[in-house]
Amino acid sequence: MTEGRPPAAGSAPLWERDAEIAAVAQALDVLCADQTSAGSLLVLHGEAGLGKTALLAETRRIAERRGCAVWSARGAETLKSVPFHVVRQLLQPALLSLLPEEAREYLGDWYEIAGPALGITDPQEGSADPQYVCDGLVAAVRRLARREWPLVLLLDDAHWADQETLRWLAAFAERLDDVSVLVVVARRPGDVSADSTRLLDAVAEAAGRFVNNLSALTPDATAGLTRATLGRHADDAFCREVWAVTGGNPYDTVELLAKVQDSELQPVEAHAGELRALNRAARGGGLVDRLKGLGLEATRFAWAAAILGTGITVDMVARLATMTDELARNCAELLCNARILTAPDPSVGTERDPDELEFVHPLIATAVYNSIPPGVCTAMHGVAAQIITELGRGAAEAARHLLKVHPDDDEELVEQLREAAREHLAVGAPDAARRCLERALQEPPRPEVHAHVLYELGCATLLTNPAGTIDQLQSALGMSGLDGDDRVDAVVRLSQALLHNDQLEEAVRTVEAEAARHEAGPVRMRLQAFQYMWECIHGETVSPARSRRLAELASTCTGRDNAERALLILRGFDAMTHGESADVVIDLCDRALVNGRLAPGLGWTDPEWGMELLMMLGSAYAYADRLDRAESLFAEARRVYTSAGWRGGHLSLANAFLGLAYRRQGRLRDAESILREGLVLAERVGRRLPLYWWSTCGLVDTLLARGRVEEAWSVAEQYGFAPPYPSTIVLPDIRSVRGRLLLAVGRTEEGVGELEAAEKTAASRGGHNPVLAPWSIDLAKALAGQDPARAAQLAADARRQAERFGTDTAIGEALRCAAALAKGQDAVQLAARAVTYLEASPCQYEHAAARVEYGIAARSVAELNRGLDLARACGAEALVAQAREVLETGRGLY
Repeated sequence: MTEGRPPAAGSAPLWERDAEIAAVAQALDVLCADQTSAGSLLVLHGEAGLGKTALLAETRRIAERRGCAVWSARGAETLKSVPFHVVRQLLQPALLSLLPEEAREYLGDWYEIAGPALGITDPQEGSADPQYVCDGLVAAVRRLARREWPLVLLLDDAHWADQETLRWLAAFAERLDDVSVLVVVARRPGDVSADSTRLLDAVAEAAGRFVNNLSALTPDATAGLTRATLGRHADDAFCREVWAVTGGNPYDTVELLAKVQDSELQPVEAHAGELRALNRAARGGGLVDRLKGLGLEATRFAWAAAILGTGITVDMVARLATMTDELARNCAELLCNARILTAPDPSVGTERDPDELEFVHPLIATAVYNSIPPGVCTAMHGVAAQIITELGRGAAEAARHLLKVHPDDDEELVEQLREAAREHLAVGAPDAARRCLERALQEPPRPEVHAHVLYELGCATLLTNPAGTIDQLQSALGMSGLDGDDRVDAVVRLSQALLHNDQLEEAVRTVEAEAARHEAGPVRMRLQAFQYMWECIHGETVSPARSRRLAELASTCTGRDNAERALLILRGFDAMTHGESADVVIDLCDRALVNGRLAPGLGWTDPEWGMELLMMLGSAYAYADRLDRAESLFAEARRVYTSAGWRGGHLSLANAFLGLAYRRQGRLRDAESILREGLVLAERVGRRLPLYWWSTCGLVDTLLARGRVEEAWSVAEQYGFAPPYPSTIVLPDIRSVRGRLLLAVGRTEEGVGELEAAEKTAASRGGHNPVLAPWSIDLAKALAGQDPARAAQLAADARRQAERFGTDTAIGEALRCAAALAKGQDAVQLAARAVTYLEASPCQYEHAAARVEYGIAARSVAELNRGLDLARACGAEALVAQAREVLETGRGLY
């Protein structure tokens, strides 16, 4: 038995816990020593009854003696479906102690985002992005931790925490490096869903070596505890049997010894045989029998308390159990004396209702709840929901009880669950909304409502789970009841979900079939616009015939409504990808604007058209050398999505496209930074989805431009930047970037193969833009040594296509390629012409490269220095090194 063992039975769970207490003390030493120290995370892992809660209580005592603020929360088995339940327990008391203006000041921009999830402010209309809400909660705790230092956060029974809390906890655990706070988490193994397991494992991984796996008490410790409770006269045989019966579980040991005291059993070998019967009475079925022995009223009171799970007050229990206040108080007293219920520890948390109660241990709460007859349990949940509704606490709070009610064709319950789903979505809890809507479907809804519930269910996960959206929306559209604008909106949302799930051909067919159901007019034109939109971004099979049909339809458009504006944008994007005149591209895009701005109803968060159309508008501007307009559009997208709290796929794509604009401008450092941020966001939504490729491709392209080839290859390996590619178009051209990467790492044959595959795709599409898809330029340079005739032909084709497109960038890049293949004065003259065009271009990296190449060809120190300055400004490290090397060598320069 360890030294410093607890002297009393009440401290039993702390026996043989010296190592854990020492770890807590060491973490508190670090926390209290320096406000700038990194945060710490301890995880207490063990089966029920091994003393995790007691260790948390001891942590609180030690921390408070050292002047720490301590906030605590606890998961509950019957409350796992309540979103943000545990994180609200943790933070609400501190936030509610502040004046509203103080809370707003401390949370800053995150107040409107995290406040609704924490229950301290009303949510805004619409759906909140769950990832952004999670980020807001992380930011809120970080700010509060700095205000309250030294701060200790205790989270008990984390295995029973709601998904939203676990998502926050996993995210917070990863970001403890620069916030001084101690977090202690207690959890059991197993007994959780796959999603909860994943999140809890992430927390354990963040804790690293600070995961303490608690073990049962040894026979010696059990003997010491027995004698500390019953007296030193307890003999060895009796103590050994206590250990054998309880398996050294501290909670079971304490409960058994309490039963021994209650029964006045002498702790000697002659009575050791009675311990097993006493142990059975202390928990499980024995506990239930003991509860029944207290009488029917006390049993009903305990059942009602177990149904409530939290906020257990005599008044609430009396209402739920339909008994008088006097009878309820008598029952509460009986149950407290029987060590089933207890008053909360007054030292924990903030001011509480004097009548509030809680179960002595979660094991008791579970046993009582499981003992309720199924029919009674269902009925009591229904009554609890009714009471909560009558108290005006909202559908979301009543929902956890409504989920337990048996289906009974109840129209009112369907509407309550739909309302609860809307409330959950508004605070960023789509999983909770999904559960409510799935339960509403079991009722079932009336035929005319059924499709609408399916539609709402599909939309609940549109931001986070495109695959989950598809089945629900397809089912809704297959039923009657979803008509008019709602049906068209469902079709459009379904096509968007299919697109983002890399099912592009099905997305096209979906809107095409719906368009065929409508007569000519605004609705049909809107659907046709979506059809062409999805076809425009198809990476492989866009045909010249489709482009001609789009051009014919767009020629009838003047931009008088958003459907016509959409078709003008699509026509401009298509013309840009095929390398038609840039002037035509810009004219089409400009006609889609209203006084140079996005038209009402075509904004980044407007639901009718979606973000894809505006991404295509900005891309057309970006590759037509109107980078000022492209940057303005994409920066606005990022700002709007951030303000709206959309932290999923929308913000990821906004970052990717803004990174594209920065890369085109030559702002390589800014491009790399924002593309990395977009990639992190994309990973949260899911790998291999189209939006994931945009960030990865842009980042690889940017790193290659900077000359960081090994890092570009590492990113490609880490994020799977290799075939098979998505069916959607990716900017910059995915095969061109992959081919250039392979050439850069010396895998020439594979690189040439990728570029030739890009050539075949361009041929099937009827042409290409040599800036958007520069495969011809890269392939010409790669083949210059082994097949100079073909290289020359590719360079000539690129130059002809560039002159057709007509931008300074396109022509300048084609001339750079021609200069690279030429020799002597021809090379110098071509390089000089490339500089002339690229100097007028907004693409500063290409200008810098042209200057350096011209300086080398012309042996000009002045041109090399100008190129060096431009390369430094862009962050093009390899180009800087190349220019320096030539300048430092100085041979032949003048």
